[in-house]
Amino acid sequence: MTNYRIGQIVPSSNVTMETEIPALLRAREGVSPERFTFHSSRMRMKKVTKEELAAMDAASDRCALELSDAKVDVMGYACLVAIMSMGRGYHRESQSRLHEVTKDNESPTPVVSSAGALVEGIMALGARRVAVVAPYMKPLTELVVDYIGSEGIEVVEWRALEISDNLMVAAHDPSKLPGIVAGMQHISDVDAVVLSACVQMPSLPAVALVEAQTGKPVLTAAIATTWAMLKALDLDTRVPGGGALLSGAY
Repeated sequence: MTNYRIGQIVPSSNVTMETEIPALLRAREGVSPERFTFHSSRMRMKKVTKEELAAMDAASDRCALELSDAKVDVMGYACLVAIMSMGRGYHRESQSRLHEVTKDNESPTPVVSSAGALVEGIMALGARRVAVVAPYMKPLTELVVDYIGSEGIEVVEWRALEISDNLMVAAHDPSKLPGIVAGMQHISDVDAVVLSACVQMPSLPAVALVEAQTGKPVLTAAIATTWAMLKALDLDTRVPGGGALLSGAY
């Protein structure tokens, strides 16, 4: 049996990544021999605004340094909108810089981000046209839509739930998500559904239902981040309850 330490760089007000990613990897433990422990370092952020996100991102180097002290096996930057609001393609710059921080600390560690993982997960599914649900205010959601589009993926339709308080994002009831998707006009025209373009908005309980409802593969920021972490560890990506991306086929 091999044990892996999962490091997460987490906004201080985020309470979902430390529940959904462990839930997925605990489910994986039921079908695979590997075992996981979870370790976080936090960056201050309470309101999901461009200004707070930029200030928070500046603390990510410190978080990577702290987690590298624990010699984690992989790190995940667990704030999609913080990366996407910093400009097109920023996930590559961020991941590279944070990896250099771990190298400088003599603990070189692969670094993934929820932003990069979502883009790569959509591409892995072979999807080029997607529908997106996000909890952010409309201006931030538009930045997310533009960022995804800049990676060659067309966002055919999107919904912004306009929740600015990050703890209220975590309190959003995932049972409302199937109804939100059902209200979209162009689901038949997309290749996949991004049920939560946010690692703070809970969505796991609704994934299987929305896949059945739409007949489309459904992924979320948390699912994509888990998938990217497993790939970075060179592990099988089959996770029960993780939707199409975590079926083990990708």
